[in-house]
Amino acid sequence: MIDHIDIGKVLFLDIETVSGKSSFEELSPALQSLWTTKAKQVTRSVDEMSPEEISASYKDRAAIYAEFGKIICISVGFVQRDKEGNTLKLRLKSFAGDDEFAVLEEFAQLLNHYYKNLTDIYLCGHNIREFDIPYICRRMVVNGMKLPLAVNLAGKKPWEVKHLLDTMELWKFGDNKAYTSLNLLSAILDFPTPKDDMDGSQVGRVYWEEKDLDRISFYCEKDVLATVQLFLRYQRMDILRDEQISHVRDDGRAA
Repeated sequence: MIDHIDIGKVLFLDIETVSGKSSFEELSPALQSLWTTKAKQVTRSVDEMSPEEISASYKDRAAIYAEFGKIICISVGFVQRDKEGNTLKLRLKSFAGDDEFAVLEEFAQLLNHYYKNLTDIYLCGHNIREFDIPYICRRMVVNGMKLPLAVNLAGKKPWEVKHLLDTMELWKFGDNKAYTSLNLLSAILDFPTPKDDMDGSQVGRVYWEEKDLDRISFYCEKDVLATVQLFLRYQRMDILRDEQISHVRDDGRAA
């Protein structure tokens, strides 16, 4: 399946997104009008939506769309081997904050420094081709940033971006009709679920109401960890144990 890929050359990643504003009412009049049109599309409503329904749809759905949302966390995972080359060690790190530009800039610096040679590295995530990478690129454009080579995929065909590994796409085996969640795959392939504390639908509330970026970052890192475990399952290897996993904080310490 992916037996030929050295896991040590893979950067695993996941993002967390929220609505661009805490409420529909905070949007500019132009964006309110544009979201009203979008809301009818995303809810497939055939009737006129009430102001309350439009406001609720923004709160529930805006984070999914890069035009109306923003990135508050990008978590990454690096797998290394010990000196003997036998035991795998996973280091997880998050770029998170209220300043989306700063979050994207830190991630871009990582890619520009370590992931420029696309013939020798991979980026891996669950649904990374249809969600994470396009979302990151769109938000970089909105923020006036130059796209790193590893994510600058505009105009390229799927077979021209072999450095992108999508664990959901790998599960499809050519079936383009199905979406299989990381949570479901963790259950059937027997590795810990990343959804034991919260799920994606709660991120907006935890961010806007609880202001708990640390909790969101840890949740995002667990998604990255689950993607690594799924990758190992695909390679028919043992999943990582707790002692093989460390969370790197901003001061460089492993937790």
